[in-house]
Amino acid sequence: MLSYKGYSAKLEVDEESGMIGGMVLDMKGTIHFEGTTVAEATQAFYDSVDDYLAFCAELGREPEKQYSGNFSTRTTSELHRLAILQAQNIGISLNGYVESLIAKDTKDLQKKISSS
Repeated sequence: MLSYKGYSAKLEVDEESGMIGGMVLDMKGTIHFEGTTVAEATQAFYDSVDDYLAFCAELGREPEKQYSGNFSTRTTSELHRLAILQAQNIGISLNGYVESLIAKDTKDLQKKISSS
């Protein structure tokens, strides 16, 4: 996972072309990049983010942020009931409980992003 200026990307190898590329993951729009080496693809990611931010500045608009911090999910009524009971059992809201589970499950990814 690559991280730069608050944006993330994952590199993938196209075996047919021998190219290494990816897509910026943190936006609704699509920004693709590629290179022939990991270093070249990483620099292409950095350049793509810089170009996007410069373009937004030129237009006088805020860069797009895909995540609002709100999402809804569907589950079974039984799992919903059990989640609420567990949240009540440990003395937090359902939102707090779900947030704690996501934080725990993504801890390694958070470290990886923070260190890059």
